[in-house]
Formats: sequence, C-alpha cells, structure tokens
Amino acid sequence: MHAYNRIPSSGHTTPSPPQSPLRSPRYRHGSGGGGRSKSGRFTPSSYPPGRSLAHRLAWFLLSALLRRQGIFLFAPLIYISGMLLYMGTVSLDVGPVIDHKPAPGSVYRSPQIYEKLRLEMDADNSSADALSTVWKNSYRSGEWRQCIKKSFEGLPESNGYIYVEANGGLNQQRTSICNAVAVAGFLNATLLIPNFHYHSIWRDPSKFEDIYDEDYFISTLENVVRVVDKIPGYLMERYDNNMTNVQNFRVKAWAPVQYYRDVVLPKLLEERVIRISPFANRLSFDVPPAVQRLRCLANYEALRFSNPILTMGETLVARMKERSASHGGKYVSIHLRFEEDMVAFSCCVFDGGEQEAKDMKEARERGWKGKFTKPGRTIRPGAIRLNGKCPLTPLEVGLMLRGMGFDKNTHIYLASGKIYNSEKYMAPLLEMFPNLLTKDMLALDEELDPFKNYSSRMAAIDYTVCLHSEVFVTTQGGNFPHFLMGHRRFLYGGHSKTIRPDKRKLALLFDNPKIGWKSFKRHMMNMRSHSDSKGFELKRPSDSVYSYPCPDCMCRVNRTEDSRSSSVT
Repeated sequence: MHAYNRIPSSGHTTPSPPQSPLRSPRYRHGSGGGGRSKSGRFTPSSYPPGRSLAHRLAWFLLSALLRRQGIFLFAPLIYISGMLLYMGTVSLDVGPVIDHKPAPGSVYRSPQIYEKLRLEMDADNSSADALSTVWKNSYRSGEWRQCIKKSFEGLPESNGYIYVEANGGLNQQRTSICNAVAVAGFLNATLLIPNFHYHSIWRDPSKFEDIYDEDYFISTLENVVRVVDKIPGYLMERYDNNMTNVQNFRVKAWAPVQYYRDVVLPKLLEERVIRISPFANRLSFDVPPAVQRLRCLANYEALRFSNPILTMGETLVARMKERSASHGGKYVSIHLRFEEDMVAFSCCVFDGGEQEAKDMKEARERGWKGKFTKPGRTIRPGAIRLNGKCPLTPLEVGLMLRGMGFDKNTHIYLASGKIYNSEKYMAPLLEMFPNLLTKDMLALDEELDPFKNYSSRMAAIDYTVCLHSEVFVTTQGGNFPHFLMGHRRFLYGGHSKTIRPDKRKLALLFDNPKIGWKSFKRHMMNMRSHSDSKGFELKRPSDSVYSYPCPDCMCRVNRTEDSRSSSVT
C-alpha cells in the first residue's frame, strides 16, 4: 500500500512570532507578583491562570527561550509547537497515535458478507433461468467459423531434425508443442515428437502418447510439417545415440521468427540435428500469418487427447448433461484454483489465523525454497487483494454466481485439485449449489484408477468436461482457462461463453459491510453482462492465438452467408 499524506495543507499564513525581548543575558527578577516585570520581560509567574502543569511548563520554556539572542530563527517553529500544546493536540507524556485503518477491499471479509446477504439471497426468486439467458450478445458483423487452411502440396526436402523438451503442466506443454510445429514448419525442418520434461511440482511422468493421440497428430500435420517418433540411426551415431550430446540452443523467451531464421537455421543446416530445451514460450505471439496458421492447425485440430482420456471425458460430459436434463442438459463448469500451493504462492491472507499462516509458510518453502524469504522482499497481502490477484475462495465463487442469477438447482462441474482446508472452505459453496459435482463424484473408482497419480491426465479430463459446458467460469488465470477460452471460441462461433470476474471490484464488494442483496446482485449482473460482451474478441499483436483464435484461425460469417446457408438447409 502506498503511503499518503493524512494532514492536508491548511492554506493559512502562519502568524508572526512575538516581538523580540530586550537584550539581557541574565534573568532579572521583577518586583511584585506575576505578569511582566517593569523591564518588559517575562517572569515565571506569568503563566496563564487555570492551566495544567503541561501547559505551564510549555509557557515557561517559551518565555525562557525567547530571552536568547539566536532564538529568532526558531521562533516560528516554537510558536506553532506551543499552540499545538495549548490546543491539546499533542501530549507531552504520550506520542502521537496514527490509526492505520485497512483500505477498503484489502481484508478478507467474505464470510461476514455471506452471512449478511444469505437470507435475502435464498428468498430471491426474481431471476429468470440464467443458463438460458446468460449469452445474449451477438457480434455486429456476424459470427465466426473455423477455417484453418491446409496445404495438399508435397513438402521440399527437410533441412534437418528439431527436438524440443516441453516443460510445465498440461497446457504449458501444449504451448511448447504448438510452437514447435510452427518453428519446424517455418524452418522446413522435421519435428521429433516432443519430450515432456518431468517437473517436481506436477510430478507426472506421462509421455506424449499418454496424453495425446500420436498417430492422429502426425497424420493431421501431413503435407504441412513432417513429424517423426525417432531420428534416423546414422545421424544419432554421431552423438553416441544420446540426445543429451546434441547441441542445445538456449533460446530467449518470446524470440521472433527472425531469430530462428538467422541463428537456428544455419546451425540446423550444419548439424542436421538440434535440440531446444526448455521450449515453453520461446516463440513470439506476433508472427507472420503462415506461421500463425501452423499454430492454429496444431492446437485446434492436430492435438486430440488419447483415446482413454477422450473416452473418460466424454463419458463425464454425458453424465453431466443427464443430471442437468431439467435445464436442457446445460451446466456450469468452474476452474477453481484454491489448492494449497496456489493459496501459498498468492501470498494472500484469508481467515485461517495462525494455522493458515503456518501452512502457507511451509508450502512456500516446500515448493519455492527461499523465493519468498529473500532479503528485502516485502509481501503486502492487502495490496495483492486490492489488485485482484488473490484466488477466489469457493464461498466467493458461489456468492458471485448466485448474484449473477444462477439458482441453487444449477448443476455445476468443479475442475480443481485438492482444495485447501476443503471441509471448511467448500461448505458454503455446497450450501449455495447442492448439485455440485467433480470427476471423482461422477466416475467410479475403477474408472479413474488409470488416471490417478497423473496430474496432466486428470487435468485433461477436466479440460474436456469444461470445454462442453454451457458456461465456463475462470477464477485465477493461468494456462488452463486461457486455452479453454480460445478452444471454446473455436467451437462456439467465436464466443468464449466464459465468465471472467472483475476481481478488483469483487474485493471491494466483499469488504463492504453496508451492501445489500439488491445492490450486490445489480453489480453481479453487470459483471455477467460484461463477460458476455467480451465473449467476442479479436486477437491483437501481443495476444495469444491460443486464447484469441479470431481472425487467424477463424473466418467471419456475414449475414449474407448465414441466410444463404439457411436457405440451402
């Protein structure tokens, strides 16, 4: 929180100090009682009557100091100090007390707001079925359709082989794969199936073929980019059949395509095999249209989940639609990031007291040794909350959705890891939405057994169920919601059908003890409407095509084309 001045300038001119006394280095006793002596000097008995000891002492000091010659330089300051003492603003025995009241929105008070609004919320039957009315916005120039152009011409002779290591979780690895396809196509190189780097946080040893359909990936990219599962033996013999002996390029993040042309390509032509590790985010978002189309093709068409994951995901989608038959098979999916590691990384404070502080300290040290305890690093939880960087709690998500008009009969699919202190934090959400389900609740134990202990495979199942929901709610950013929003735009005519809450505004509303249900609901409905209007968004140069497929991966459908297609059918 930035410091600010609590005492504004008064704008008044400071009065002049008293007239200077007669020159005399000595204290002269006047005749008689108090007041001024005949010489015009102050005497000890000149204290104003009826004042406290503190005021008398101040008066004495002032009269004594005014007898010294050099005191005129300090007279204005002394005068002001004396006036403050006289008015009782400052006490001699106690220092000034500054009340540091927390800024509105900087403290987690959502449970108190929930208790205040709960009765009115439960009694409110004024809203129409939100699942049927949530998406009203239509793009003024028409919707969008998929139109990724493929080449059916043969490929020229390859310039060599590129091997990349995809690091991170499921969707960060997805970024690496799509960027690798784009780079290989740009350099007319042959891409080796990317290797997934094992990470201590995700702890998932899955290979490419465990997550994605490898044969489908290779065949979809045929005639566009060559993809193979191994490098010819005669080339690998140069490196003792050990990929770690191949020269590794340390490419800077967000490198432009010119770097690959000017630096990587000459080395590729010379060595015939190059390795790039790590490869996440090693290609700029702003690339030529031909390179961007390769990204589109890889992400939206070539990358299909492996058959076991796809089957399990589609099974859970069918079960969600069956459960929500009363709403026409429509359901809401929520990506909730309130796992212990996310809460710890955010450095936000909730209402867990000493135990929460202990848990978070241990989690930070376990996951990011020393990162948060470096000398000079200051953590300001209140400022983080005000800036909208704290993960929403289950209670906050539930209260937000009820304010947006989703009633307690709405079926919700929750995509999440293990919620921190779930017994406590999940209880309010389940009270507001008793029809809340997870993959563990929808599937039998034996159905999920092949995927358990593999974080990326479990995330892929969540991804599939969220992809096909009527409404997707994102709560904390990250690669998962960004890829989902783009994929949903690609599937649903350019509209993401995603609720993206304004967490800065929510922080203020959840910390407002005076707010009533009607006012809160009005704010939530405006937020819902804003998400609807932002459903259609075009990619800017600095945006990711994985979140904004229009216009690089999609073509606009004008009204003429719409009417022509409808007349044919």
